[in-house]
Amino acid sequence: MIRHIVPFRLKHARGSAEEAGFLAANRKLADIPGVEQFELLRQISPKNDFDFCVSMTFADQAAYQAYNNHPDHIAFVQTRWLPEVADFMEIDLT
Repeated sequence: MIRHIVPFRLKHARGSAEEAGFLAANRKLADIPGVEQFELLRQISPKNDFDFCVSMTFADQAAYQAYNNHPDHIAFVQTRWLPEVADFMEIDLT
């Protein structure tokens, strides 16, 4: 099993329509085959600068690679993630 965790901060104002639109688009990643235990969470700790965290699991490396190469994931990264995310950290654990 691989757990993919990505804490992030958006360029958008908190509570804005742009923030809501991004989060709605992010939730659609759960529909990509191989994604399990998808969670989109709001950060409540003042110990870091991230506002959200997306977390998901994959059965194995092949499922994780299929997700990374899926056209919906690639499109999301290009059209939403890169232009709208101010900062992030990617953590992949086994």
